Amino acid sequence: MAENDHQAALLKEIQTRLDRKLKESEIDILEYWKEQMDRVAAMKPEGIAALQMQVKKISEMMANRIRILKRG
Repeated sequence: MAENDHQAALLKEIQTRLDRKLKESEIDILEYWKEQMDRVAAMKPEGIAALQMQVKKISEMMANRIRILKRG
């Protein structure tokens, strides 16, 4: 019985650590992409084409990152 309690406590601790790590990772990712979008928002483009190009660049960066994550 004590062994089961120990295993349950260990499993709960591992789950807590994993949840914390995932949350920290998600925050880091969101901060990175927010910074990218803030750069675009701060731009003073001369036309819509420059803005579209920056948005497309960010989209391509995101697509590339998704491909890398799906491979690994």
